[in-house]
Amino acid sequence: MNSIHSVSVYCASSSVIDEVYVKETEKLGRLLGEKKLQVVNGAGSIGLMRVVSDAVLSSGGTVVGVIPRFMVENGWGYDALTRTEVVETMHERKQRIADISDAAIALPGGCGTFEELLEIITWKQLGLYLKPIVILNINHYYDPLLEMFSRAIEQHFMRPRHEEMWQVATTAEEAVEMIFTQPTWPKDYAKFAKL
Repeated sequence: MNSIHSVSVYCASSSVIDEVYVKETEKLGRLLGEKKLQVVNGAGSIGLMRVVSDAVLSSGGTVVGVIPRFMVENGWGYDALTRTEVVETMHERKQRIADISDAAIALPGGCGTFEELLEIITWKQLGLYLKPIVILNINHYYDPLLEMFSRAIEQHFMRPRHEEMWQVATTAEEAVEMIFTQPTWPKDYAKFAKL
């Protein structure tokens, strides 16, 4: 059983998405909050980022938002969080979120979410992030990406073992269980990053 105190949640800032994504995100936030976990996200005030923050806070958890200064200046931050950390760049934001989390869960999102998910998987492959990564595949949203991963393995751009770097959940309950039970990724596996 993994010792999890803080979970990074990558997700959309869009506020015009289907209700199926909102409901499952609320459920995830509620479950994390009930476990008194700290959620770390990008401190956004709209979309699924706000939904998960509100659900965590109303259920007894805490939320740390990490946001670049230019986003604060544009009024994009959410001031209801437990704590907000302002950094200078997007790169610093991603590094800080990874540094203070014990696991990562990726909800559906756009380019920013894809980029965060793929970067944290890459870091795991290189032995820089050994913590659990869960893809919450609500409404089969991530099916095309998962198919792309399989294609990359079939065509030898990745090793079959690479699929062990993440787990795929279809419900919030599964995602929370997986962060506690996903096997530890060995640091020395980085030596196999080169095919």
